[in-house]
Amino acid sequence: MSNNNAQDKPFNILLLPGDGIGPEIIEQARLLLIQLSDQENVSMQLSAADVGGAAYDKVGQPLPDDTLEKAKQADAILLGAVGGPKWEPLDISVRPEKALLGLRSQLELFANLRPAQLFPQLAEASSLKNERVADLDLLIIRELTGGIYFGQPRGVEGEAGQRVGRNTYIYHEDEIRRIAHVAFKAAQKRNNMLCSVDKANVLEVTELWREVVTDVARDYPDVRLTHMYVDNAAMQLVRDPKQFDVMVTGNMFGDILSDIAAMLTGSIGMLPSASLDANGKGMYEPVHGSAPDIAGQNKANPLATFLSVAMMLRYSFDREDLAAQIEQAVAAVLSQGFRTKDIAANGAINGDEKLVSTSEMGQLVRQAVSSKGVNKLAV
Repeated sequence: MSNNNAQDKPFNILLLPGDGIGPEIIEQARLLLIQLSDQENVSMQLSAADVGGAAYDKVGQPLPDDTLEKAKQADAILLGAVGGPKWEPLDISVRPEKALLGLRSQLELFANLRPAQLFPQLAEASSLKNERVADLDLLIIRELTGGIYFGQPRGVEGEAGQRVGRNTYIYHEDEIRRIAHVAFKAAQKRNNMLCSVDKANVLEVTELWREVVTDVARDYPDVRLTHMYVDNAAMQLVRDPKQFDVMVTGNMFGDILSDIAAMLTGSIGMLPSASLDANGKGMYEPVHGSAPDIAGQNKANPLATFLSVAMMLRYSFDREDLAAQIEQAVAAVLSQGFRTKDIAANGAINGDEKLVSTSEMGQLVRQAVSSKGVNKLAV
């Protein structure tokens, strides 16, 4: 691990606020990064650009050329969220979500890491009983640039009343092999357990997936590999999630399973994610989406964004020390009873919890980072 100082190359970070609650949570992350930069004497170069619906409203494209160029030049990207009902009537080719697919493909961000870790303070907010989720800590690794989201041919054709919609589920062997290596290496750093999820009983493409993952397993004899059909995996995540440590799967299945895992942790507002290329460059974002129903109301939970910043510092900048500071600060704030509405026990505030806004939660986490989490916090 390297320890950066003011003379080292600055961390070049691109902020993409996007839509809905994205600008609110990214602003809190920006303030946190500025504080860390000053406090730890780390040089950071922060810039911002439009993406998603916000970009479409300005220039008619969800991923403008200048935004893509800035993303290519950045060391890491922090994304808020894209999309919302306002843009749903648009042609699919220019909807905000196309920006995500464009960034992933253009930057070759093929490995999506989504940890699902339950903070003990939020056990009561989980949709499952405490004994099912206590000490939950699993990692879902999703292949991000292949599969049915990118396969060709695709589209809708034909005359009204006789139209046909088509998407193609396709994986090349090398795509499966490279994500499998990422998953096995992640398992080696945890508990040496990997579950590969497919639908090999009915889909030939995932039969190939299973064959290739099994072949890659020969390079990792210390890792115990199991296979599971995706429908069973979804059921098992709800029935007994702690049986899993690392899961690896394709693009569509990973999209679905990671959102199931999100709710096990008490709120989708608590889950970060990292999308990495082969060299450690990444785009980091909370899993929760744009939440347009609460946009602009100062109610959004910024903790998943802060945890995404921690992942960014860990994976793209090799600063485990700074990542740990953020994670410990989040734990300290939760331990002292502060909650945004989405993570309050049973959807309400009990006597031991204090309801706070987006900006107040941001202030609390920055206080905890400044004091290393040891002081009594207040807003």
